[in-house]
Amino acid sequence: MFQGAAQLNLDAKGRLAIPARHRDALAQAGERLVLTAHPHRCLLLYPEPAWEPIRDKILAAPSFDPRSAAAKRVLVGNARSEELDGAGRILVAPELRDYAGLEKQVWLVGMGSHFEIWSDAGWRRQHETAFEALSGDEPPPGFEGISL
Repeated sequence: MFQGAAQLNLDAKGRLAIPARHRDALAQAGERLVLTAHPHRCLLLYPEPAWEPIRDKILAAPSFDPRSAAAKRVLVGNARSEELDGAGRILVAPELRDYAGLEKQVWLVGMGSHFEIWSDAGWRRQHETAFEALSGDEPPPGFEGISL
């Protein structure tokens, strides 16, 4: 399970060093990783075995519905298989870096089965938006029975 946020740097070639605490878990899930775009303008990083059932569900959606087709194009059309190199880095392709607005400083955010990769500015905006959304009296859907 992946959790927590880490501020990291992309190197000059667009490689991202995965923190050591997550490398072992990624290696246990298999060497192959999938990196893709998310409609919120971040990237998603999945171990390939966790991505495959999600990809299959996405591809099963109706192709003639414009919203389903758009989601397929973003999520599956941008998906790339990658591997960690010997130094525990993953290459983030230039087109994906451009899509998510990634520059040198990025955020790797654990989301249980996968990671989100955010630009520094995008993560700060998302973080602020999340706090604002949670400041209401009603819990979000699915959180009704959770007590912290």
